[in-house]
Amino acid sequence: MNKKTTTIALCILCAIFTLNSCKNTDKKGEVKTEEKEIEKTVYASDVIPFFDDWKLVLGNGVNVGIANNFEDKDFFYTANDSDGDWVVFKAPNAGSTHGTSNNTRTELAQTKKWYPETANDKLTATLKVMNVSATGDARVAASHAVVVGQIHSADKHENEPLKIFYKKFPGHTKGSVFWHYEINTEGDDNSGRWDYSSAVWGDDFSVVGETADTYPEEPKDGIALGETFSYEVLVKDGIMTLNFTSEGHETKTFTKNLLVSEYTTKADIPEQTQKLFIPIGQDGVERKDAYAGEGCFFKLGAYNQTNGKSPEVNKNWCSGAETHGGDIAKQYADGNYAEVWFKTGSISVSENAVSNDGYFNKNDKVK
Repeated sequence: MNKKTTTIALCILCAIFTLNSCKNTDKKGEVKTEEKEIEKTVYASDVIPFFDDWKLVLGNGVNVGIANNFEDKDFFYTANDSDGDWVVFKAPNAGSTHGTSNNTRTELAQTKKWYPETANDKLTATLKVMNVSATGDARVAASHAVVVGQIHSADKHENEPLKIFYKKFPGHTKGSVFWHYEINTEGDDNSGRWDYSSAVWGDDFSVVGETADTYPEEPKDGIALGETFSYEVLVKDGIMTLNFTSEGHETKTFTKNLLVSEYTTKADIPEQTQKLFIPIGQDGVERKDAYAGEGCFFKLGAYNQTNGKSPEVNKNWCSGAETHGGDIAKQYADGNYAEVWFKTGSISVSENAVSNDGYFNKNDKVK
């Protein structure tokens, strides 16, 4: 064999050796190809693809804008269980808040506003509440509660014709779902505003404990943590229609006129309101045309109603709950937060809707 032939043979042997060394064989000598699996992040916008219509506010008060391909492990991310993927909204009892609110929220706010008199707008959601605050004064109506859907006014007083609540007392298996109508107070002074609560399943807002650490009877027809329910909110030609469904529970439907008030005189104030709000000086009346002429918009998420403020300030809204001085990790560790998982959601926006940037410009925190 000459020198040239020897060199060629050595090159061939090296090539064969190199190829064989790149293969992984099992005990039977079968070749296996090693593939490193890259874990793909599942974003909320992969689960419910409707985020172009919303801006997301986090539990630290920051508006992150349209949340396509976004997550924040403290407040907004996805989770998976036997029913598939869910979008998680989480908010501690205390931290930085959005706008003038006393409460934290991780919540979507609609980028457009619409006017009740010309509206044909709809919001739907399927969800389950996974946690409400472990602490709070039981005499305070907002303790142990979270708002999971809203209609909010973008104008004047920025009041709320709809808030959908879930509330469960510690030690109870079942909680309550109820909804609120907040009056759109007549005049320039909004301090007299009040809410009226309607029960869906379980009790309404007015059922509270006799003392700070005693609880009322558990609702027999309530909803447990982790139990799925759905709501549909339609506003068309000034009428708000609400539908609530949950497997094993009676379907409930409500209607409310958003253009004509029921509460224009002191005599119109309901007994429930007299019990809850008049003792703390909230005894206003509503303008005759209610929310007519005001731009309104949908909200969806976890608006935690439990906070650390003293009940001496307001026995309906100031819960006196544990906040660990605003330390989020400590609040999450001992159950002092609200957490809501959404499976589906949809929004239908009418042609008459306009930009809602004015609301965000007034209320957003600077990053």
